[in-house]
Amino acid sequence: MLYWIMKHVLLGPILRLFFQPKIIEGAENIPKEGGAILASNHLAVSDSFFLPLMLSRRVTFPAKIEYFTGTGFKGRLQKWFFSGVGQVPIDRSSASAAQGALDTGVRIVREGKLLGIYPEGTRSPDARLYKGKVGVAWIALESGAPVIPVAMFGTDKANPIGSRMWKPYPIRIKIGKPLDFSRYEGLSGDRFVLRSITDEIMYALMELSGQEYVDVYAAKAKEQTADVPEQGGKGDRVPEKKAS
Repeated sequence: MLYWIMKHVLLGPILRLFFQPKIIEGAENIPKEGGAILASNHLAVSDSFFLPLMLSRRVTFPAKIEYFTGTGFKGRLQKWFFSGVGQVPIDRSSASAAQGALDTGVRIVREGKLLGIYPEGTRSPDARLYKGKVGVAWIALESGAPVIPVAMFGTDKANPIGSRMWKPYPIRIKIGKPLDFSRYEGLSGDRFVLRSITDEIMYALMELSGQEYVDVYAAKAKEQTADVPEQGGKGDRVPEKKAS
C-alpha cells in the first residue's frame, strides 16, 4: 500500500511536475504479467524512482542494506522511504551475502514480479557505460525470465553525483525488446556462459542508450580515478576501451 501511496500521492506527482518523465520508446515491451528482469544503465540514485513511476506494474529494486539499518529518526525515515519506493535490502559484504542477494532476485522474479537491476553494479562515475557483472545473467538463467534492457536519460543531470538537491531536468526512458536466454538453460554454473550473456545485455544497453562502453567495472574505475594525482583540481579520466 505504501508503494502506491508514494507513487500516486506523495512523491509521484512532484516528480512528474518538475521532471516531466516520458517513455519515448518501447513501452509495449514491458509484459502485462509474469516475472521479468529490467536491466538498466545507472546514472543516478533517481533512476530507481523514475522507472517505477512510469510503469503501471510495480518494480522491485535491490538496494544496499545500509539504507535500511540506520538509527534514530533519520534512519527510520530512510527505511520508510526506501521501502515505500519498492526497494528491498541486500547485503553485499561477503560472498555468502552476495549469493543471498542473487537468491532474493530469483525469488522476486519467480513470484511473477518485475525485478529492476543495474548490471554495472554501481552508478557510472562519468555517464559512460561500464562492464556488467554476471549476477544479472545468473538470475536470468535460474528464473528463466526474459531480460529487458532499459536506458535512462537525464537522471545524472537532475541528480548529479554528490548533489543534495535535485534540479528540474527532463527525464526520458527507452525500453528495449526482451532478450531470451532459454538456449542456455541449465548452464548457470558455467562462468563463460554467464559472461557471454552479460556482454550481450550490455551490448543491448549500449545500443539503446548511445553511451560509450568501457570494458572496466565501474567500481574499479572509481578506484582508479581516486588514485590518479589531481591536476588542476580534477583527477584524470579513466582510460577507455570501446566495445568491439
